[in-house]
Formats: sequence, structure tokens, C-alpha cells
Amino acid sequence: MRDKVYLIFDKTKASLKIKSILIKKIKITSLIKSNIIIVLGGDGFMLQTLKKLHKYKKPFYGINSGNYGFLMNKFSNENIIKNLNISNSIKIYPLQMTVTNKNNQIKKSIAINEVSILRQSKQASSISITANKKNIIKNLISDGVLVSTPAGSTAYNLSAHGPILNLDSRKLAVTPISPFRPRRWKGKLAVTPISPFRPRRWKGTIVSDKFKILIKNLDTNKRPISAVADNFEVRNAKTIKIQANKKISFELLYEKNNSLHKKIKIEQTRKETSNN
Repeated sequence: MRDKVYLIFDKTKASLKIKSILIKKIKITSLIKSNIIIVLGGDGFMLQTLKKLHKYKKPFYGINSGNYGFLMNKFSNENIIKNLNISNSIKIYPLQMTVTNKNNQIKKSIAINEVSILRQSKQASSISITANKKNIIKNLISDGVLVSTPAGSTAYNLSAHGPILNLDSRKLAVTPISPFRPRRWKGKLAVTPISPFRPRRWKGTIVSDKFKILIKNLDTNKRPISAVADNFEVRNAKTIKIQANKKISFELLYEKNNSLHKKIKIEQTRKETSNN
């Protein structure tokens, strides 16, 4: 039974309203004594909470009080206790980002969704990308590049026209952001299923999650870049090393009919809409 709940919430009106309902229905206890952590908020708050509390090795049940809430569940006043006890769990693994800046300082962080390499000034970035010491691209002139986990492939990665990855694909998506040179860095059809409704030639490439990815800034003086692991930013990055960290896992709980697998499948088969 998931009956000992630790509750954490952001300070929005929607979260506070749900909190006031929950504390009347569920036994709230300390973090140490709990056997489940309920998170009230949106995806951003969930990402912060996962990074902060994963060391306690508790399952996380998110309740959405934000916008889309891809990592969250819908709130049900009548069925909340039932939903907690019959929810299905899934484990996801983060990326490990290690950044060396132009002053040779080393900064580390994990990323659950993606690591974003972004231009830091009006100048486009100039970067090289290797995976397991093999060149992916020698010089990408662009606004940046993303390295995304399967769980994060429907977030920023999808907006940048990257591929959607199945959770069990054991792959990472490497997706350019507004590429200028080469303009047509487009991936071939992936082994991982991609929606037939998506463009059949997506941008970037897909690599094994066993690979170690190295991104170098080819012009640190004229074209500074920043490296962002979800919401942790390191500016003036010189080199960025990225790889999956299988030593850390997050257990997420979802309502039986609203799993993360199902949400990804919905995105894979969603038809594009046009305003034209």
C-alpha cells in the first residue's frame, strides 16, 4: 500500500488548491517515513524535485497543476487513493553532463530530459560532435544542439524536429537547433519507430545510450556557448561530455491508463496540424 505520503508542491494557486484537498484525504508524513512522494506542479517543478530527492529512492507520483504535464497525472478528487495504489511504475535514467568552461573549471549536472548546447551571443555557435570518438559532424554552425533521452524526446527535442524515441529504445537523440551549415543535416529512418505522420526525414541522428558524446566549441572567443542540463546552466563552455548515467534511476508512477509509454505513443501518432 502506498499510504505514507510525502507531499511537495509549488506555490501556484492550482497546486495549493489540490494540496488543501489532498491533506484531508491522505496521511501526510515525513520524507524519511514515506513510501511515496507526491509532486504537485508542472513538468519543470517535477524535474527539479526528481534531481533534489532521487537519493531517497522513493517512487514519485506527479499531479499536474501546470500546462501540458507530460511527466504528470491528472488530478482526480474521487479516485486519488485508488489511483495511487494501482498506478504503474516506470524507471527512467538521466544524462550525465560534464562541462569544462573557458577558465578550465569543471561543472557537472544530470539531465532527465535533455542537455541543450545554446549560442550565448548574437553569433551562431560553431561546434564539433563526436560519439565514442567517431565524428558525427565536424563543424555545425547553428543556434545549438540537443542531446535528448527517450523521456525527453517529446519535449524541446520534438520542437526542434528531432525523432521521438521509445522508452525502451536504449537510444539518445542528437538534434541540431536551427542549423545554418550544414543546412540539411537530416537523419535516415531510425531503428526506433517514428510516427508515420511526422516528417520521414527528421533532423540530426540517433546514437546508442552506451556512447560517450563529446561536443567542442570550435571558437570560444567569437562564438561563446552555454550548456544546460534541463534547467542547470553553465556559460562559456569549452567542452561538454554527455553520457547516460545508469547508476541513477527515477521511478515514476502513472495512472493505469495514462502511462508514459502511452503518452509517447500518442505523440508518435499525432497528426501535424497547419494554420495555412
